[in-house]
Amino acid sequence: MAAGDSEMSFWDHVEALRGTLFRSVLAVALLSIVFLCIPKTLFRAVLWPTQPSFPLYRLPGVDFGMQLINIELSAQFFVYLKVAVLCGFVLAFPYVVYELWRFLAPALYEQEKKAVKTAFRLSSGLFYLGVAVGYFIVLPVCLMFFMNFSLSDTIQNTISLSSYMSLFTGMVFLIGLLFEFPTVVLVLGSLGILDRSMLRKGRKFAFVAVLILAALITPSDPFSMFVLAIPLYGLYEFSILLCKR
Repeated sequence: MAAGDSEMSFWDHVEALRGTLFRSVLAVALLSIVFLCIPKTLFRAVLWPTQPSFPLYRLPGVDFGMQLINIELSAQFFVYLKVAVLCGFVLAFPYVVYELWRFLAPALYEQEKKAVKTAFRLSSGLFYLGVAVGYFIVLPVCLMFFMNFSLSDTIQNTISLSSYMSLFTGMVFLIGLLFEFPTVVLVLGSLGILDRSMLRKGRKFAFVAVLILAALITPSDPFSMFVLAIPLYGLYEFSILLCKR
């Protein structure tokens, strides 16, 4: 236990955690309100992957676009709220990480603070990189797979707004969180829980785990799975480099 941490009682920690959570939630709420004020701009970006003008669909040999329908009376309103909050969290992510760092820092030794601080600084970049990979690559690949898959010519694919948003949030937000893996490894390595040799020995298991994870997140076709598996395994190798011991 760090010297500064020993001066704090249990209830002091609870109070500090309460303040951290309150400020983080407040930041997300304020940014969510901003997005609520610009619904057309917000949904122009959210629905862009359904349009033929999306960058991935401009590649040679790719011709894709889809129309969404709404089949529930209140769906558009609740999707509007959900997306605004999600985007508020995405934009507030660096501040949430900063608040978490402020809460944890007093409990760390000086030699641990440097590595953990580096991990927290790295976390925002990795999160936004994951969001970008999910939005620009994995999501459109999944959309093309689902729309082109058909059990019979008599079945017409008609996609609801709620169905699209479920896939959107799962692909973009979840992949952003998965890209935090190197940050977790860096923190655990600085605390002596993980080391470089352990990660190297676990390469085979990591490769299998990445394939399983990619298969669970994406459709069952091999192409979509490898589109996600390649950057995820690259993050594992990057984690090995980050681990100093």
